[in-house]
Formats: sequence, structure tokens, C-alpha cells
Amino acid sequence: MENEELIKDDRTRGIFRVHRSTMTSSELFRRERDRIFSKCWIYLGHESEVGNPGDYRRRTVAGRPLFFVRDHDGQVRAFFNSCPHRGSLICRADSGNAKTLQCFYHGWSFNTRGELTGLPGEDAYGPCFNRSELGLKEPPKVGSYRGFYFVSFDADADELTTYLGGAMEYLDLVVDQADAGMRVISGSNRYSIKANWKLLAENSLDQYHLMTTHRTYVSYIDGLGTDDTVEPVTARPGGVGKSLGNGHCVAETPARYGRPTAYWHALFGEDAREPMRLARERLVEKYGEERAYRLADVTRNLLIFPNLVINDIMAITVRYFEPVAPDRMDVTAWHLVPKGESEAMLAKRLDSFLTFLGPGGFATPDDVEALESCQEGFGATAMEWSDLSRGMLRPIPHGDDELQMRGFWRQWHAYMLGLNEADVRDGEVR
Repeated sequence: MENEELIKDDRTRGIFRVHRSTMTSSELFRRERDRIFSKCWIYLGHESEVGNPGDYRRRTVAGRPLFFVRDHDGQVRAFFNSCPHRGSLICRADSGNAKTLQCFYHGWSFNTRGELTGLPGEDAYGPCFNRSELGLKEPPKVGSYRGFYFVSFDADADELTTYLGGAMEYLDLVVDQADAGMRVISGSNRYSIKANWKLLAENSLDQYHLMTTHRTYVSYIDGLGTDDTVEPVTARPGGVGKSLGNGHCVAETPARYGRPTAYWHALFGEDAREPMRLARERLVEKYGEERAYRLADVTRNLLIFPNLVINDIMAITVRYFEPVAPDRMDVTAWHLVPKGESEAMLAKRLDSFLTFLGPGGFATPDDVEALESCQEGFGATAMEWSDLSRGMLRPIPHGDDELQMRGFWRQWHAYMLGLNEADVRDGEVR
């Protein structure tokens, strides 16, 4: 099937459909590697993960082994995790601290700036041997915004801030919840899903499935009891889905449950009510009532195209998914918390995070089951198309419509057609 036939986007009739080969084809998976993951900015990690000189973290990013490290001048650097001698991994642990990075195979050593500083038997090399040519290699582009680091494997890619565009507003809403900034706490939630990576992109933006797939959580939260400042989940008004350009999308909804930033719920206990009230007062004083409302009382699921999701809901989760095969992805989720938060509030935040998004929480197993069920259902090859038309003709989209997923798919389609970012606006071909 040609790329032009992968999407049906009839804006007059309000019909949007995606051919299911996009989820199963090995050829399309290969093209995604070339046309999306080799061109876009891809998430690497958060600055707080390498807080001290010599701290490093190992990652797989778009199929490439990388690590990032804070050098001894305080700068965060990223390198391909491959020795320039014979290719062996430099960092073989997921994290650590080192003054010198040494390849275990032949003992070549590098400093935290990536420079080759020593090798056994250097006198065996001729006069043309040049250490400066054999340092660790950096990705073509490395950039950061508000502590979030990204890499691009395309030397001609736009600058990161240009690429992020409208998504920066929502990263600001995450970071500005804390006076001292945010940090990733130690530990992560790592799992595999036997499904195509784009299903998780859809799922992370999808408000339509909450009341069916996560009905148990909804009943649990409503059963805890509320007061007159917190309505039951089923009573909260809907939100809105937005396409932010460059494939980035967001689903934004008035909080249907407690938010540890400053939105109390019985889940947090009576002892948290007053500290959270005071926290909200500080937000109002600093930002004004309107922005404080967005920071404290509104949830958002932000997709930064192609494969980073920040769930700023009852806790803040940074979720990265690495495509492995047409029918498999590896997922890593980290928990983002305010720097300097009290131990008591951190414990409540972690409990809220684990209750919904943790590996044994109410939501994550539900979503994994749903996505794997979809992937299995794609075996019914006589049924070729999936429908994402919900709300397409509404003048004002609802939060449980599918506008945000269509924004993702339109940008995906543009990249698969081989178009440059300059040829696309908000997922629409110019």
C-alpha cells in the first residue's frame, strides 16, 4: 500500500480513518526509522538525572545506544555509547558516576568531555595516530528546554525551540508548579507492550476511554468521598483536545481527581488539606488566579512528537516509548516531582502516582491490555481501517473527541510522505 492510501482525511464529511497496516507493516516500520526517528528531536532525559559532575545515564534512543553525562565543568553532554576503537559499549550500567569512562574491552579511556585520554600501549601506534580524532562521538544535535534534553540525528534539523513550538507552553505549566524547579526521582517503571508504538501515542491523548477502560479507578476515587470543592469524577466538565503543531498534541481537562500540586482530594488525607491550600495561595500570588488555576486545577496529557508523553494528571509522569518492532515497544516512565518538596507531600504524591500509573496501578495494566488487544485484533485483515472521526465536525472540540490524535496522525503521514517540516503546518500539507 502506498503512503497516500494510509490515511483517509475527509474534512468536509468529517471522516478520518487510518489503515491498519500502519500498525503491522515491517516496511512502514523501517520507513519510520528513516523518516521520523532519524529526523525529529527525540527525548533523551532530564537534567536532574545527572545532577553532579561525572553522573551519567545510559539510554536507547531511536534504536541508537547513547548516554548523557554531566562533565566536570557542569555541562550536560550526550554521546553515542560506542567505543571509537572497536565499538564496545562504554557505559555498561544504566547509571553511575565516573571521573573517567573506560571501555572494558581494550581499556581505552575518555574524560567526561568525550576526549580520549589514555590507551594501553600507545607507543605501538605510528606518528599519524591522533587522539583528538578518536574521542567519543556526539549526536549531530543536542538541545534542552526547561531541563528536558533532546537529541536529533539530523544535522539540518530546526533548532529545538522551533521544533517544540506550542508544546513549550505546556512544558512551562509543568515546571512552573514548583518554585525551585523539578527533579526526576530515582527508579523507573519499565515494561514492554506487544503493540505498535503509535497505539500508545493515541492512548496517552485519549480521554474517551476513561469511563470504560478505567471504570474501576473512577469508582475508587469517587468512593473515597469529596467535599464541596471537589466534584466526583463523573460530574466534572469535559476539557479540550488541541493540536499544537509539528505533531505535538495535548488533552487538557479540569481535574477529575486530586492533584498534589495544590488541588486537595480525600485521597491525600486531611493532613494535606491545609498545606495544599497554602501552596495554591502561593501560586495565585506568583502567577495570578488564571494561571494558578491552570497549574493546580487542570490536568494535561502532552505528547511531544513522536514518542514522549508527559502525564501531568494526579502526578507527573515522563513516559518514553521506544519502538522495537511493528508489534512491540519498550516503555520507560519516570516520576517528576518538585525540588524541595516535603517528605510527607512527596510520599502522598508517590502514592497517587503508583495508584493510577504505577506498574500495578489501576491504569497501566488496563492500557497495556487494551493496546495488546488492538494489536491482536489487527490480525483480522479483512477489516482494514481504524476510525478516528469523533468530534471532527464540532465547531468547538470536546476533550473526549479525537482531534488531538488526528493532529498526531497528520504529522506522521506528512513525514512518511517525505515532506520537510517547512511543508507542513499543524499536520496539514501546504
